[in-house]
Amino acid sequence: MHLIVGLGNPGAKYAMNRHNIGFIAVDVWLQSIGAGSSASHWRSEHKALTQKVKLDGKEILVAKPQTYMNKSGESVLALMNFYKINRADLLVLHDEVDQGFGVMKLQFNRGHAGQNGIRNISELFGAADYHRLRLGVGRPTHPEFSLGDYVLSNFAPEELTRLPEFLEKAGSAIESFIFDGPAKAATKYNGQL
Repeated sequence: MHLIVGLGNPGAKYAMNRHNIGFIAVDVWLQSIGAGSSASHWRSEHKALTQKVKLDGKEILVAKPQTYMNKSGESVLALMNFYKINRADLLVLHDEVDQGFGVMKLQFNRGHAGQNGIRNISELFGAADYHRLRLGVGRPTHPEFSLGDYVLSNFAPEELTRLPEFLEKAGSAIESFIFDGPAKAATKYNGQL
């Protein structure tokens, strides 16, 4: 079984924040494969909303931790232990400020680069030996705009016009990770939108 985790913060006020691109990406991917993304399709377990899907014979657990970003690891670790999922089969989607908007990188065993959800997962694992799909949201253009405020702000109008294409590509990268393996998926999808 693969575990696909989108990181974000629960609650309507965070729904379209840059920090929630992990949540948004898994929702859009589920819709694209014909699975439901409305509240009734999700199950609450291990401090996360989860949904099991089958795609071309592969069993996949999709999760959105409900712990707030900085405690995401509590949910991820509990789900992995409960479902006996190998770290090689885990993919975590999250926002990345060190990549421009639309840049995507699938990477393994990297530092957290200040992303608190990734920091917490790695701390609880005691290692960073898992795959991440880093979804670029860029940095604020104004030097006085704090990074924390920036990631907790909504996408700009020009970003919203490009977001559907970016999210479609992220969904294709998820499927490539599952069916082709991480190395091929990285070769195919890493880089500019």
